[in-house]
Amino acid sequence: MKRAILSALLLFAFLIGFAQNRNGVVCRLGFTYDISTNNNWGKGKPVIKSVIPYTPAEQAGISQSDIIEEIDGIRVIDLSANEISQLLNPAEKNDVVLTISNLSTPFKQAIVKKECKKSNSITEDQLASAFAMYSLETTSDREFTCPFKTIVTPDSVNFARFKTFAFAPIDQNNHKLETAINESIEKEFTKKGMTLDNKQPDILIQTFYFFDKNPNYKGANKVLVNKEPTYRYNYSLNKMEKFPFLNGSANESEAEYLLQFGFRLIDQKDIPGRVLWECEANELLENSYRLDTYAQIHVPLMCMQYPYIKYTHNVKFGVNNKSYNYTGISYDIDRLELISDVNRNSPAYAAGLRPKDIIEKIGRNKMDHSAEEFSSAYKKFITNTMPFRDPKTRFTDANGFTRCMLWDTFKYPQIADEIQNPNYLGAFSYLYNFAPYINPSGLNTCTFYIKRGKTKLEVIIRPTIRTESTVEIK
Repeated sequence: MKRAILSALLLFAFLIGFAQNRNGVVCRLGFTYDISTNNNWGKGKPVIKSVIPYTPAEQAGISQSDIIEEIDGIRVIDLSANEISQLLNPAEKNDVVLTISNLSTPFKQAIVKKECKKSNSITEDQLASAFAMYSLETTSDREFTCPFKTIVTPDSVNFARFKTFAFAPIDQNNHKLETAINESIEKEFTKKGMTLDNKQPDILIQTFYFFDKNPNYKGANKVLVNKEPTYRYNYSLNKMEKFPFLNGSANESEAEYLLQFGFRLIDQKDIPGRVLWECEANELLENSYRLDTYAQIHVPLMCMQYPYIKYTHNVKFGVNNKSYNYTGISYDIDRLELISDVNRNSPAYAAGLRPKDIIEKIGRNKMDHSAEEFSSAYKKFITNTMPFRDPKTRFTDANGFTRCMLWDTFKYPQIADEIQNPNYLGAFSYLYNFAPYINPSGLNTCTFYIKRGKTKLEVIIRPTIRTESTVEIK
């Protein structure tokens, strides 16, 4: 219970943190980056770690692992980390011109517009994260670790030189399995901008694998039986999924099955036979598991370490999944009933809402409350609705809250009733109005009661459901 309450305290810190910075404007381009120390990819330059959905960076075509070579024509290799940061947020310009290189091209220019808002303004995207406990089914921030061992050549060779690939001959005794594995790998390398070339490839890809019963199995550790299961991200399903893998603290003797899977990239261009990169996973399993399924799910995760390698052992991933109702409203954090801004071309703007409008109610829920009052009520809601959650779905989120659970599907009507309890100040539950545990009617419309000067308006908005998913190596 204490962990659940901490989620409300996090909301309070989140909201109050915005309130403390009351002046000025905050701008973003929509990506995060590292200054690379990697001898094989962008050393000394910014390398893109993640691209935030619905941002200027995504619209400009920026991708993970892109190397920023120049900012507004200035070579970054000659700049400090602080100078790079300043160039990426020029006070006198509304956009920046980035010169990008990646596996498909040595030179590409992208114009990225700055997205700016008042520093005391909070968006629906941010509020969806703050009120995630309303809908953990659609919105959560999670982490997981995969037991990947990654080896890279000690030579200072630029991986951008290698543009094409082919696969080593298939073992005909495992034709179906190896074909499925190669298809998964081909899909990822093609997405990175490389080309399959069976005649004269720059790289030869060789796979290896093993799966069998553990001859040294001594039985499950009773202490671990009731521990939280292993969750990892499944790209094909676009969600976190439960797997029959033992965690990193388990001993090999506790695993009934052993699985090994990996693949290596072998130089065919400069020094034939040299291993440029290799990634291998060794798993301890409670139950039997298909190797082709393992490859389909884990190859995309393994390939995130190529061409930009961050870790040689135990790769930690961060996953931010979010689906919420987007109307285009931004709220004044110092006075949450006040509309700070309304994005043009948004449902709220089309419905007639404008900056400085006062929202008296959203549905039945009044808005004339402070951030502290919303946070306190949210805390009560989390605490009092724990009995409506399903313990079988329990997981730990990225903030370390161990009692995250999805709603019990048999209790959706009771949950919807609790949401409407005026003591919980559930105005921002409209962000998840499309969900049956929030709104059993299934009609995804939101009614805003507006005060504009002396005029009062009842405005019905049909939101757009925005779905965002970001996976990055931490």
